[in-house]
Amino acid sequence: MAFVRATGRNDVATGTIQEFQVGEKNIALANVAGKFFAINNVCLHQGGPLGEGDLDRQVVTCPWHGWQYDVTNGQLLSNSAVTTTCYSVEIRGDDVFVDVG
Repeated sequence: MAFVRATGRNDVATGTIQEFQVGEKNIALANVAGKFFAINNVCLHQGGPLGEGDLDRQVVTCPWHGWQYDVTNGQLLSNSAVTTTCYSVEIRGDDVFVDVG
């Protein structure tokens, strides 16, 4: 495991998602009711930036073509057999670390 600091805990407000470069990975970091989840920032459809999408509870909608993913498990809502990469997250003090191993 290679946990890398992504951002400060207070930098991603509850109910929002943002994109971050963490090591070599481009991730979307979501704050769902105070719990953080990290997924691949690139939509599987045509590469849209998920971290720029709208987050509704635990569902992010790609801003390009509306594909929706559950940020807690990476599943595409319209086809649960399709998933994007999820990354483990740890809170250490006031910092959010993501395992980009």
